[in-house]
Amino acid sequence: MKKLVKAWTSSSLILKIVIGLVIGAVLGLVCPGASFIGILGSIFIGALKAIAPVLVAVLVCSAISGSGSGIGSRFKTVVVLYICSTFAAAICAVIASKIFPVTVMLAEAASGSAPGGLAEVFSSLLLKLVQNPISAIADANYLGILFWAIVLGFALKLTAKEQTINMIKEFADAVSKVVTWVIQFAPIGILGIMFTNISTNGLSIFANYAQLIALLVGTMLFVAFIINPIIVAILLKKNPYPLVLRCIKQSGIPAFFTRSSAANIPVNMQLCEELGLDKDFYSVSIPLGSTVNMDGAAITITIMSLAAANTLGMTIPLPLAIVLSIISTLGACGASGVAGGSLLLIPMACSLMGISNDVAMEVVAVGFIIGVIQDSLETALNSSGDVIFTATAEFYERAKKK
Repeated sequence: MKKLVKAWTSSSLILKIVIGLVIGAVLGLVCPGASFIGILGSIFIGALKAIAPVLVAVLVCSAISGSGSGIGSRFKTVVVLYICSTFAAAICAVIASKIFPVTVMLAEAASGSAPGGLAEVFSSLLLKLVQNPISAIADANYLGILFWAIVLGFALKLTAKEQTINMIKEFADAVSKVVTWVIQFAPIGILGIMFTNISTNGLSIFANYAQLIALLVGTMLFVAFIINPIIVAILLKKNPYPLVLRCIKQSGIPAFFTRSSAANIPVNMQLCEELGLDKDFYSVSIPLGSTVNMDGAAITITIMSLAAANTLGMTIPLPLAIVLSIISTLGACGASGVAGGSLLLIPMACSLMGISNDVAMEVVAVGFIIGVIQDSLETALNSSGDVIFTATAEFYERAKKK
């Protein structure tokens, strides 16, 4: 028993997560009625979601208040990378949809209302930006958290004494330590999440939507393993795959199963630390990425909208498809501020092609049906990209100074 415990504690977190996945899947098939097992996953995700807003608030505030020079240029670089990669993902989705056109089996229209257009999306985001900071932390409104943490950080930088800055840094370190404790329970949490997914949905629920799933998955994998590495290679002028594969393994895999970019922020923070990145920089860029770096969302919006057009027998000319890519990019950047994420932004893109809201909402319903796979892979792509481009921006700026 001692040897077993020692082997478990000394093994890598990824290996333990894989073991948790296998056990959870087996339990989901063998005893699907044991619902108490799924509580483990809910507790784990709940703990991550609870600590993540506090972590972001204190880290960003600490990073800004104690920052030196050089962060500005890296920040500009990572924002450009986030936007360019999201647009490239939308273009890939258009091309994939043209090469492999799919239709959808329309379901009953989903309930709820979708944003009427970009103006409504961005007005909602601006209101979230100035939400009461305490409410922003309680509601996990990361736009509001980022805004007020940056403002307070700059105010402290201008007025606070060194002892105050050090106290804030120590508090941020304490919260980070709590996060590392929570992450150690990831294998047990992933076990519960996998059990819930398998026991609830089984293995064959997606058979009728195989083509649509294959197109979404194929496009997201193409972006993850081809497009993103190309972007990294162009900037760093070296083999991008050691960095890309490490980020996918240590960030993408946990994000796939938690299905929450917000919950994966602590995981990304820890990975950035392991990569030797500047804490002042990644404390800001990682939370920002979880809000605006939305490659997977852009792919989902584009492919689902074009699938609706194909179902109705519509031919979408290339110029309109390019405009759709731009709309998907802008909409995807606001997906984290909309209830339902990327799926409820599909009607906004459909309206560009003259597709009625009723039909568009039926496509949204299809999206919810395949959401276990679509949302999981979308989150994995988005979250791993946050670390990839944060690291790329820092390594690029370091190389420029040499």
